Amino acid sequence: MSTHKISVDVNGTPQSGEVDSRMLLVHFLREELRMTGTHIGCDTTSCGACTVILNGRAVKSCTVFAVQADGAKVETVEGLEQGGTLHPLQEGFWEKHGLQCGYCTPGMLMCAKYLLSKNPDPSEAEIRAGISGNLCRCTGYNNIVEAIRYAAEKMATPQEVAR
Repeated sequence: MSTHKISVDVNGTPQSGEVDSRMLLVHFLREELRMTGTHIGCDTTSCGACTVILNGRAVKSCTVFAVQADGAKVETVEGLEQGGTLHPLQEGFWEKHGLQCGYCTPGMLMCAKYLLSKNPDPSEAEIRAGISGNLCRCTGYNNIVEAIRYAAEKMATPQEVAR
């Protein structure tokens, strides 16, 4: 077994570790960094529960070796909430009941964040296409689509400036 020292920026915080060359990014995040918000659903890229944003692109972290993320910027679901305030996507999932069991939710949130970064005003069809690589076995997707639409609208509305 060969090991490699890697350094990764995770949610704006520098992280490093010694990893086996075969360790997947999802396992590095969960087991080495104890960031368990990223879920392991299938290890075959089928479900999307492990979706993170790697250097600005949504990826399924079960398909990326940790060594491939050396020097990269990784965003996980733990990075959405800022200063005790939910991200509009998290708020949307709460307000529109976009989750049931919650297992797919971290991957859905990260996939939706990527989608909205590329298309801030997606249609229903564009939202459905944008999350098509993520499986949900509980909701039927309608409330997830509504939650993403809610977030898009909230993110487009200028927030009141505190005086």
